[in-house]
Amino acid sequence: MRLLVINPNISEDVTALIRAEAQRSAAPDTELVVRTAGHGVEYIETRLESLIAAGAVAELIAEHAAGDGQRVDGVVVAAFGDPGLPAVKELADVPVVGITEAALCAAALQGQRFSIIAISDRITAWYRDCVERFGFGSRLASIRSIKEALRGIGSVQEDFRPTLVELARLAVAEDGADVVILAGAPLAGLARDVADDIPVPVVDGIGAGIRLAEAIVGLGSGAHRAGSFAAPPVKRRDGLTPALDAALDAAQLAVQGAHTRGGAR
Repeated sequence: MRLLVINPNISEDVTALIRAEAQRSAAPDTELVVRTAGHGVEYIETRLESLIAAGAVAELIAEHAAGDGQRVDGVVVAAFGDPGLPAVKELADVPVVGITEAALCAAALQGQRFSIIAISDRITAWYRDCVERFGFGSRLASIRSIKEALRGIGSVQEDFRPTLVELARLAVAEDGADVVILAGAPLAGLARDVADDIPVPVVDGIGAGIRLAEAIVGLGSGAHRAGSFAAPPVKRRDGLTPALDAALDAAQLAVQGAHTRGGAR
């Protein structure tokens, strides 16, 4: 199995954290192709920054849709908030899993209510939107966040580990959380280190994303050829990169082929 793991921000130090946790989480026979966004921002905190990142995610998926040795069996969008989802599911013919939806599903399987621990206060509004979009709003106990300025996005774990642990403990004691999600790729791998310090299950989005992507690929459920996640209808377009243009053509042709086979039955 070959998974494309996309860091939707431009920080290579965050990509290194993603790669390390993805490698720890993946099955021995899973090959990981880890890529960093080609354009965007240092780290994603707002809806607009997520919108910018979504384009970079689509480009990387398109580049790995070609049949020239780059093809993958599944995609993991490795930023909390899942930039580009669910829209990029309309482009890919393989499963696309975001670490937010994966973490929420993993948390929901382990407790009735969960809390999210975030790296900044500004990010919380966007995260709340994401939880509602995935249908878990009634199970969200709280979102607690770091209130101080970050020294650097790659050093959040080092700089704020005690704060993050204390936020998680407060979520359990005061908010009624049965499970805690450490949100965001900059916190990748931290859950392993602090699990003994937090009295409920602690979910890492990267680990959840990798393991759930492996499971879904293994199910072999097939691709979206109809319904709301089918490729967009054919229409005039302009200004797209060659890779994205070709990927859209391929996705649209697959839908047309499915319709033709369906009509022939």
